[in-house]
This record gives sequence, C-alpha cells and structure tokens, in this order.
Amino acid sequence: MGFVTGMLAGMLRRNINPTRLLAELDINLADAASRVPLDRYATLYNLVIRELDDEGFGLFSTPMGPGSFEFLCRGMLGAPTLADGLDRARRFLCIVLPDLRVSVNRGDDRAELRICERTPLARDPNDPARVFAFEWLLRLLHSLSCWLVGRGLSLDSVDFPFARPVHADDYTLVYTARSNFVDGPQLTARFNATLLDLPIRRDEAALSSFLEGAPGRISMLYRRDRNTVLRVRDLIRDALPASLTQDEAADRLHMSPRTLHRRLEEEGSSFRGIKEALRRDIALARLTKTRQPISRVAADLGYADTSAFYRAFTGWTGMSPERYRKQLSTTAQPGNGLQPDRNDAPHAD
Repeated sequence: MGFVTGMLAGMLRRNINPTRLLAELDINLADAASRVPLDRYATLYNLVIRELDDEGFGLFSTPMGPGSFEFLCRGMLGAPTLADGLDRARRFLCIVLPDLRVSVNRGDDRAELRICERTPLARDPNDPARVFAFEWLLRLLHSLSCWLVGRGLSLDSVDFPFARPVHADDYTLVYTARSNFVDGPQLTARFNATLLDLPIRRDEAALSSFLEGAPGRISMLYRRDRNTVLRVRDLIRDALPASLTQDEAADRLHMSPRTLHRRLEEEGSSFRGIKEALRRDIALARLTKTRQPISRVAADLGYADTSAFYRAFTGWTGMSPERYRKQLSTTAQPGNGLQPDRNDAPHAD
C-alpha cells in the first residue's frame, strides 16, 4: 500500500481527491496490510496519469506529457545493447524529466545506475512524493531493461536517498534484499557490468503488443522473473506456524541449499528477507482485520514467545502491536471508503 499512497501523492498536492479512483478499483488505503493485485495497481497507474494528464504523476516541476513512455520505449528499442539503450533513455529523460538526472557508470566488474536530483523534489527528503519518484523511476528503468533484453536483471544493491519507509520490507520482493537507506540527493543501483553488453532482443511487433495497457503495464513485469522468491514465500506461508528452515525449503524444491541460496541471490533476495517480509504481511493483516489476541498472532507466525514478536513488530513499524491497532481505529473514518472491515477473514497477501 506504500506504493499506492506514493502514486497518489501528486494528486493530493493538487488537491484532487483520489477517492473515486480508489473506489472504482476497491482499494482501501486504511487497510495498510492488504496487497493490491498487480492488474489493479496497473489500472490505477493509468487512471492517475489520465486524471493528471501527466505520466510523471504530478510529482515534478514539468509534466511528462502523454506518450513519453512510448517514445522512451521506441528510443531504447533501436539500440544494439542495453548500455546503448540506457544511454538513449538517459538523454530522453533529460528532456522530459529535468528534475532528475540519470547516469550509468561502468567499472571493471560492477556498474552503477544513478538517479540524482537536480533540484530538491520536496523540502522533506522523506516526503511520500519524493520517495515514490525515486521508487518509480528505478522500477521503470529496471523493468523496461529486463523486458528489452528478455531476461531478469538482478540488482546487487540499491542505496535509496531517504529514510527507511514503512513498506521497506517489500523492497526485498520488488528491488533487492540489499536495499539501503542513506542521506543525500542520489539513488545508486549496482549490478554486474556484463549485463550492459546484453543485446536488445525485442522488435517492433513485440513493442506494439507491449504498449497495450502501457505505461501501467510496466508494473506487471516484476514478479515474472522472481519465480524462486515466490515459491519460497509460498512454502514458508504453508508451513506456518512451524518455522521452515532454508535447508527444508531447498529439499521441498528438490535442490541443494547452496543452489537455493544462489537462485535467491540471483533474484536479488534472501531466505531470511522473504521470511521476515511474509511474517510482517500476515501480522499487519491479522491486526488490521481481526481482533485476535496478540499472543495468538505471535504463535501463528511461529514466534517462540510474544516478546520476540513485539521486538520484530516494533522493528517493522516503529510501534507496538497495540499502538498500531489503536492508530488504525483512530485514523479510519466510516463512510469514506477507508474503514477496514473487521469481519473480513484474515489473509496473508
């Protein structure tokens, strides 16, 4: 839900109420524990752009006119390699998105994709609009690069230029388990330099099909290249309240622990990161949608004692489980589409 609220930040800046769009897609902002299906997220992406007439979501000083994404795709499509494609993207974005500067720097073994503010996007570096601007542009460039070369491209690590957001655990699934949060005006994503030599494999026919439902469709590319992450997540969830180990998960997937570790690493994740993100999802869902005692929630998630769950929950949210429940009941207002349904059955996703 953190990605949803970030996407809506530009609308709120312009005093445009997003309630109608959210209602059309049955998205409840107050239900912070729920996940929005990718097809609905992609639809919301396009609806916000249409509402604002701006493919930059109203986040920047200069609107990105409709059609910018298509021209970005067409410019990169004609490049011989990913390195050339990213250089074309850099030059194009310099024209349509002057608030940010994109660059790619290559070393012997590692390369860096950098996204730097030319002018501050917000007074507060942790403003949701600024956070989403960096999240969005990295997702766009990374997803488009994966699609153009026809394979997943693992990010070794990413330094995000803001404080750790509430939804940071989801970065393990979206970007990489090695996501860091630092002060400064620049995002830095690191990856294997040899990936820049990959040829662009898509052609005009593939692009024509791809552009149907674009640019929101770009958000639906993410999980296709993260099959092992999703299979491990399902195994951990199905095993609860037992605490599945990495060796046990590897055995059920018919691979060695070393192979499982390598595959998760290639997909930018880790067994521990997946387990913590899943536990967080389920904990937030239970506290939001049920009145189950906290001790019961802790036991269902495989915690040996409630105090360990309290420490984990405070690390995820910055507050105790009781305070989280109290804050949710205080901020949710009946009649505005944001009231969580206490009668809903608990769910993990």
